[in-house]
Amino acid sequence: MSEGTAQIREKEKPASEPLSPKELVRRGAVFFLLFALILFFSFAQPVFININNLMSILQAVSVVAIIGAGVTITLAIGGFDLSVGAVAASSVMAASYAMIVLDLNAYQTVPLVLAFGALVGLVNALLIVRLKVPDLLATLATMFLLTGLQLIPTAGRSISVGLILPDGTRATGKVDPAFLTIGRSSLLGTVPLPVILMLVVALVLYVLTERTRLGRLLYATGGNEAATRLAGANIARLKTFAYVLSGVLASLGGIIVAARVGRGDVSSGASLLMDSVAASLIGFAVLGLRRPNVLGTTIGAVFVGILLNGLTMLNAPYYTQDFIKGAVLVGALALTYGISRGKA
Repeated sequence: MSEGTAQIREKEKPASEPLSPKELVRRGAVFFLLFALILFFSFAQPVFININNLMSILQAVSVVAIIGAGVTITLAIGGFDLSVGAVAASSVMAASYAMIVLDLNAYQTVPLVLAFGALVGLVNALLIVRLKVPDLLATLATMFLLTGLQLIPTAGRSISVGLILPDGTRATGKVDPAFLTIGRSSLLGTVPLPVILMLVVALVLYVLTERTRLGRLLYATGGNEAATRLAGANIARLKTFAYVLSGVLASLGGIIVAARVGRGDVSSGASLLMDSVAASLIGFAVLGLRRPNVLGTTIGAVFVGILLNGLTMLNAPYYTQDFIKGAVLVGALALTYGISRGKA
């Protein structure tokens, strides 16, 4: 039986049919673990449950969730975008360069940087769709290209006010205060703007992928590209859309980082790729869907953020964080896939 047929039959089951204990655990595993973490950290460190700390956690994971949403879209079509971290880091540098060196304002810089992300996505799509380069190789090449390219205009220096350019002149521009509000302002003094952007991106992409024909075609492409093509879908356009959207979201993440730190830091995107991929893969376990989904990616990012924030409050060594993220990823995927093996 094909996976598509199995999914259709599962949807046809009566709504009143009770879930087995294994199925209940599989679908709710991430939520059970998340609730347990919140309880544990709240008892161990009461300040953890403070609203300001919770908002700080959401702000910290907002960029990862937004970039991870782009990765999720490429996973849905059966691809994978390794360039998102480099796109985000390059966007941090590009935004800072545009304002500090080129003296552009926020209203010119933001569209320019988003267009840069779309262009990178278009280049990825050209390599993958037209030249038939495997997606991992194409986006890996783009990642290396951008990692080097972002350092050339400033000779490897971070970009800040008064930057000395390679020709010996000094940059005369500054970061537009309106640009800084993207990363530093809050709604009603409580909810940071990056959190609102994260929720908007998650909601829009959830509706797009789960409630529209385009979303069904994206998943169909990843499930069976040949069948989707025979059904009349334009595979080239679907893949191009996915990679362009991934590039734009990575650039949006870079803009938020640049607006938060107020400068172009050459090391700002160091962990964004791995963190966004981890959030996307943990998302497979949310509700036991076992497929890429934007809601799961957002919850996955929040899950990791809560875990790391709580461990930091408990003075856990910083060098254990990557190990813990890996353990969480293994556990979440094991619960999702391992528990249901007996049903196959």
